[in-house]
Amino acid sequence: MKKKILFFLLLISSFAFLTKQVLALNLVEDNNITQTEGIKAKKLDKRAKILAEYLAKFDSPLQNHAQDFIDASNTYNLDWKLLPAIAGVESTFGKYIPGGYNGWGWGVYGTQAIHFNSWKEAIFTIAKGLRENYLDKGLTDPFSINRIYAASPHWGGKVTYFMQDLEAFANQFEADNQEISQIGQSPNIAAISGQLALR
Repeated sequence: MKKKILFFLLLISSFAFLTKQVLALNLVEDNNITQTEGIKAKKLDKRAKILAEYLAKFDSPLQNHAQDFIDASNTYNLDWKLLPAIAGVESTFGKYIPGGYNGWGWGVYGTQAIHFNSWKEAIFTIAKGLRENYLDKGLTDPFSINRIYAASPHWGGKVTYFMQDLEAFANQFEADNQEISQIGQSPNIAAISGQLALR
């Protein structure tokens, strides 16, 4: 019995020590003021769910950054399908890149390329660049962007293809989810039909 009590006390003191260690890691000291850093949870945007599913079809390394695409598009007031579509054309959705998380051909000239430290950094940097260097200057669709962005005259058509394909995927995704939600409602319909039959 004493061994069990001793084991229990050791377990509790170990847990208390580990808890203090974890809390200490979360403390930030700034000018002798100690504060705790918080992590904010955020609900995943419906478009991010759709985009993640779409990118998964291509086994894209960008699929886990779908919410970043949506956030960057919201921040810079872009069509949410534009950045993923450009990545589709330039790198098969991030699978074939010159390095440095650059799946958009951003600043790629011959053997020179701009490199980023993460997919998120690239997504936000390119979204800002598209807003400031293209859309704000009146180049608002892939065909007009094509004149400056890419040497290939077919680039705008390919980007448009992926934007339309993603739009069709989104419509089908929503239709499929609507059917699933209606199936979930069918017992209510059956119950109402049963009540009407008993009248």
